[in-house]
Amino acid sequence: MASNNMPEENFEGGDFNFDDDADDDQFVSTNSGRKRLFSKELRCMMFGFGDDKNPYTETVDLLEDLVIEYIAETTHRAMEIGRTGRVQVEDIIFLVRKDQRKYARVKDLLTMNEELKKARKAFDEIKYVGTEGKLK
Repeated sequence: MASNNMPEENFEGGDFNFDDDADDDQFVSTNSGRKRLFSKELRCMMFGFGDDKNPYTETVDLLEDLVIEYIAETTHRAMEIGRTGRVQVEDIIFLVRKDQRKYARVKDLLTMNEELKKARKAFDEIKYVGTEGKLK
Protein backbone atom coordinates (compact mmCIF):
# COMPACT_ATOMS: atom_id res chain seq x y z
CA MET A 1 0.00 0.00 0.00
CA ALA A 2 1.95 2.96 -1.22
CA SER A 3 -0.74 5.49 -0.27
CA ASN A 4 -0.65 4.50 3.39
CA ASN A 5 0.91 7.15 5.63
CA MET A 6 2.67 4.65 7.89
CA PRO A 7 5.87 2.92 6.78
CA GLU A 8 5.37 -0.67 5.71
CA GLU A 9 7.99 -2.01 8.12
CA ASN A 10 5.54 -1.30 10.97
CA PHE A 11 3.28 -4.09 9.74
CA GLU A 12 3.96 -7.76 10.25
CA GLY A 13 1.35 -10.14 8.91
CA GLY A 14 -1.31 -7.41 8.89
CA ASP A 15 -0.79 -6.44 12.53
CA PHE A 16 1.07 -3.50 14.01
CA ASN A 17 4.59 -4.10 15.24
CA PHE A 18 4.42 -2.75 18.80
CA ASP A 19 8.13 -3.33 19.42
CA ASP A 20 9.13 -0.23 17.45
CA ASP A 21 9.35 2.65 19.96
CA ALA A 22 10.22 5.30 17.35
CA ASP A 23 6.61 5.53 16.18
CA ASP A 24 5.35 6.01 19.75
CA ASP A 25 7.29 9.26 20.08
CA GLN A 26 5.93 10.51 16.77
CA PHE A 27 2.38 9.53 17.75
CA VAL A 28 2.52 11.54 20.97
CA SER A 29 4.17 14.61 19.48
CA THR A 30 1.83 14.90 16.49
CA ASN A 31 -1.34 14.70 18.57
CA SER A 32 -0.43 16.78 21.61
CA GLY A 33 -2.13 20.15 21.86
CA ARG A 34 -4.68 19.33 19.15
CA LYS A 35 -8.27 20.26 19.85
CA ARG A 36 -10.45 17.23 20.36
CA LEU A 37 -13.31 17.23 17.85
CA PHE A 38 -15.33 14.15 18.75
CA SER A 39 -14.80 13.66 22.49
CA LYS A 40 -18.40 14.19 23.55
CA GLU A 41 -19.81 11.97 20.80
CA LEU A 42 -17.27 9.23 21.41
CA ARG A 43 -17.98 9.23 25.15
CA CYS A 44 -21.70 8.81 24.42
CA MET A 45 -21.02 6.05 21.90
CA MET A 46 -18.71 4.24 24.30
CA PHE A 47 -21.34 4.41 27.03
CA GLY A 48 -23.96 3.15 24.57
CA PHE A 49 -21.76 0.16 23.78
CA GLY A 50 -21.32 -0.74 27.45
CA ASP A 51 -18.42 1.37 28.70
CA ASP A 52 -18.51 3.44 31.86
CA LYS A 53 -20.52 6.69 31.84
CA ASN A 54 -17.24 8.60 32.24
CA PRO A 55 -14.55 6.64 30.36
CA TYR A 56 -10.88 7.42 30.80
CA THR A 57 -9.79 10.51 28.89
CA GLU A 58 -6.82 8.60 27.49
CA THR A 59 -9.15 5.97 26.04
CA VAL A 60 -11.36 8.59 24.41
CA ASP A 61 -8.29 10.39 23.04
CA LEU A 62 -6.89 7.17 21.60
CA LEU A 63 -10.22 6.30 20.01
CA GLU A 64 -10.48 9.80 18.57
CA ASP A 65 -6.98 9.51 17.12
CA LEU A 66 -8.02 6.25 15.43
CA VAL A 67 -11.22 7.81 14.07
CA ILE A 68 -9.38 10.84 12.69
CA GLU A 69 -6.71 8.62 11.16
CA TYR A 70 -9.41 6.50 9.48
CA ILE A 71 -11.22 9.59 8.16
CA ALA A 72 -7.99 11.10 6.84
CA GLU A 73 -6.88 7.85 5.20
CA THR A 74 -10.29 7.30 3.60
CA THR A 75 -10.38 10.90 2.38
CA HIS A 76 -6.92 10.61 0.84
CA ARG A 77 -7.89 7.36 -0.88
CA ALA A 78 -11.12 8.95 -2.16
CA MET A 79 -9.17 11.90 -3.53
CA GLU A 80 -7.08 9.50 -5.64
CA ILE A 81 -10.05 7.62 -7.11
CA GLY A 82 -12.31 10.04 -8.96
CA ARG A 83 -11.45 13.57 -9.87
CA THR A 84 -8.00 13.97 -8.41
CA GLY A 85 -7.93 16.32 -5.42
CA ARG A 86 -11.68 16.26 -4.93
CA VAL A 87 -13.86 13.98 -2.80
CA GLN A 88 -17.30 13.04 -4.06
CA VAL A 89 -19.98 10.82 -2.56
CA GLU A 90 -19.49 8.27 -5.33
CA ASP A 91 -15.82 7.92 -4.37
CA ILE A 92 -16.73 7.05 -0.78
CA ILE A 93 -19.33 4.56 -1.99
CA PHE A 94 -16.68 3.00 -4.25
CA LEU A 95 -14.27 2.63 -1.33
CA VAL A 96 -16.78 0.89 0.97
CA ARG A 97 -18.54 -1.20 -1.69
CA LYS A 98 -16.93 -4.49 -0.57
CA ASP A 99 -17.71 -4.00 3.13
CA GLN A 100 -21.42 -4.75 3.30
CA ARG A 101 -21.98 -3.15 6.71
CA LYS A 102 -20.29 0.12 5.75
CA TYR A 103 -21.96 0.12 2.34
CA ALA A 104 -25.41 -0.40 3.88
CA ARG A 105 -24.79 2.34 6.44
CA VAL A 106 -23.62 4.81 3.78
CA LYS A 107 -26.72 4.05 1.70
CA ASP A 108 -28.97 4.50 4.77
CA LEU A 109 -27.36 7.83 5.63
CA LEU A 110 -27.64 9.09 2.06
CA THR A 111 -31.29 8.07 1.87
CA MET A 112 -32.00 9.73 5.21
CA ASN A 113 -30.20 12.88 4.04
CA GLU A 114 -32.42 13.06 0.93
CA GLU A 115 -35.56 12.57 3.03
CA LEU A 116 -34.47 15.37 5.39
CA LYS A 117 -33.82 17.69 2.44
CA LYS A 118 -37.30 17.01 1.05
CA ALA A 119 -38.89 17.54 4.48
CA ARG A 120 -37.03 20.85 4.97
CA LYS A 121 -38.03 22.01 1.51
CA ALA A 122 -41.69 21.13 2.15
CA PHE A 123 -41.56 22.87 5.54
CA ASP A 124 -39.98 25.99 4.02
CA GLU A 125 -42.62 26.06 1.28
CA ILE A 126 -45.43 25.83 3.85
CA LYS A 127 -43.77 28.51 5.96
CA TYR A 128 -43.32 30.73 2.89
CA VAL A 129 -46.95 30.28 1.80
CA GLY A 130 -48.09 31.08 5.35
CA THR A 131 -46.15 34.35 5.51
CA GLU A 132 -47.18 35.31 1.96
CA GLY A 133 -50.86 35.04 2.92
CA LYS A 134 -50.34 37.36 5.89
CA LEU A 135 -48.79 40.05 3.67
CA LYS A 136 -51.84 40.36 1.41
